[in-house]
Amino acid sequence: MTFGFFGEGGHWVPVRDGDVRALGLYRRHYSARRYRAGRRNTKIAGPGEYMALMTAVCDALFVWKKHRSLDGQQGICCSVFRNEGNVLSSELIREACVHAWRRWPGERLYTYVNPRKVRSTNPGYCFLQAGWRKCGLTKGGLVILECLPEVEETLRREA
Repeated sequence: MTFGFFGEGGHWVPVRDGDVRALGLYRRHYSARRYRAGRRNTKIAGPGEYMALMTAVCDALFVWKKHRSLDGQQGICCSVFRNEGNVLSSELIREACVHAWRRWPGERLYTYVNPRKVRSTNPGYCFLQAGWRKCGLTKGGLVILECLPEVEETLRREA
């Protein structure tokens, strides 16, 4: 059984930045910021406009962030996605995209994947299965993936 976003069908429910359940998932993500001297991070999204989503059973986390990218990327960034549950990651990503476009209509969605930190011969595979495409590399070697607004209607039907 899924509870959904604001009473709708689906897997995601909104959470606040700093939700302790979400922080647990975030700390297990490869991109989690780790501080020295035992200091613990208490926020995930940080300053700026964001949307944090977690599944009702607290086994997946997705964070959208609207901010000024240091490398010139335009749109809404998936800053964290972690799935420790049984629902297909591609299904969760498609559904998260629909929620992002409800909040930020017509925006390009993008994310970065560090191929050196994921155990996959095809980094970002779950995003690719969700309708995203590779669109470049950063200077540091991160794969840039994007999902354009034209894909929105297809994802809405599938989510």
